[in-house]
Amino acid sequence: MSKPINVMIVDDHSMVREGIKQILELDGDIKVNAEASNGKECISKLKERNVDVLLLDINMPEMNGLQVLQYLREKKSRIKILILTIHNEVEYLIRAVEIGIEGYVLKDSDSSVLKKAIVDINDGNTFIQPELTPILKRRLDDRSLNSRKFEEALTRREIEVLKLLAEGLFNKEIAYTLSISEKTVKNHVSNIFKKINVSDRTQAAVYAIKHNIVDIF
Repeated sequence: MSKPINVMIVDDHSMVREGIKQILELDGDIKVNAEASNGKECISKLKERNVDVLLLDINMPEMNGLQVLQYLREKKSRIKILILTIHNEVEYLIRAVEIGIEGYVLKDSDSSVLKKAIVDINDGNTFIQPELTPILKRRLDDRSLNSRKFEEALTRREIEVLKLLAEGLFNKEIAYTLSISEKTVKNHVSNIFKKINVSDRTQAAVYAIKHNIVDIF
């Protein structure tokens, strides 16, 4: 018999953790060898335990699931991460995919779906909740289309100016950064406002964030 898959469950509700543990350990193929009730506790325990797959909730105190995911990816952790959440909003899924997950499953799924997800990602595959896959594909396609429209609307220099503007730089600072005159920056900003139909710098920054031009996470 092959050794069981070591799993850590991270969720701020103890009854949820206990229920998931009972379901997963029923067949003997999966062993829950660690639990945590928040993100910081999770990161601390990962230093002590040998974990193959991390089951991660999103809404938690002291570092939420996405923050834990971001931290582990920045640290180049090789642990396979499966988001297990009540959130079926595609924005959470997209953000998790962007940071880098192996799996994403909803808490109202059948136990067979969760077990399959754990086995699949432990084997080196990815597993996205089947019902969410078409929504994810459509949204990513829309993002790609919006990005192309955006790039067609603004010149390369205007994109550079907008990025710096969204980061909070003033015209003088943008001019220094790009080695152009402040007057040229003012002209670029004016053109940007017209092209993306906004009236101030805050609206322009929001536009840049919404269209994935800058990342505030």
